[in-house]
Amino acid sequence: MYTESELEKLESKEVQVKLLLAGGHEYTVYLNSHTPLLHSLLTSIAARACKQEPNYHGLFQIPINQGKSILSFPSENLVGIITEPPMLIQQTEVTEVSQDIKAEILPSEYIQIDNFLTPEEHKKLIKYVLKRKSQFLTTNTSTNDANYRRSMALYSFPEFSELILKKIRERIPEILNKFGISPFTISQIESQLTSHNDGNYYKVHNDNGSPETASRELTYVYYFYQEPKPFTGGELLIYDSKIENNFYVQAKSYKTVEPRNNSIVFFLSRYMHEVLPVSCPSKNFADSRFTINGWVRR
Repeated sequence: MYTESELEKLESKEVQVKLLLAGGHEYTVYLNSHTPLLHSLLTSIAARACKQEPNYHGLFQIPINQGKSILSFPSENLVGIITEPPMLIQQTEVTEVSQDIKAEILPSEYIQIDNFLTPEEHKKLIKYVLKRKSQFLTTNTSTNDANYRRSMALYSFPEFSELILKKIRERIPEILNKFGISPFTISQIESQLTSHNDGNYYKVHNDNGSPETASRELTYVYYFYQEPKPFTGGELLIYDSKIENNFYVQAKSYKTVEPRNNSIVFFLSRYMHEVLPVSCPSKNFADSRFTINGWVRR
């Protein structure tokens, strides 16, 4: 357990926070360990335990579903909090928390692993894909906005999806540990094979912002293409986040991930991210930026 003073000395980490509300309602959100919003929630509980008047007394408004919904509740309806990792503010250290919570940047994190497949596996994968050009379908989004995403995808490729998923499962304990996420039971690992050619892109989005995708915990992207590299662009931007007036929103700052050949990238599915436009002068399918991408579900 950590006191407030001890928390200040710890490295900033993401905390899973389960909010227990009056009436038996429960909601889970993810907050940075140093954000004033988390401190405000904890001290509200501590003040009530001490039979003191909470210093933050009013309406909490906390974004859920990646900012597409807002959980609003009066501070007096907060009856308990479960944090992972465990955190504790001593009752004797309840201090005033300003209702004007400043915007705080919550840095995004990603892990990129090079040489994910053996040279032979990588070579076979490229040959496999080039023989299946006719099986690729135009991608779309849940909103069916034709100008939001442009790419082609192959949804069935068992010969290689099984190989990729096996290698990902072997890496999951290491990945979760690096992200500071407690181990969990994996219900499913999804996969699709995508081709980005000249002018293709994917605008800003997240991967678990709907009821159907809410259980996605991790996103992965494996990059592969022919050498010498026949295209430019196609970088992955992973946006930082911030708490602004109790709202969890996308920040302007971001991390840029280069699509390195035969590398795989992991990041949290709730992060906002986008794929920059690809420039492929030849426009040949064989010169595309290829990926196997998908999601690890809790």
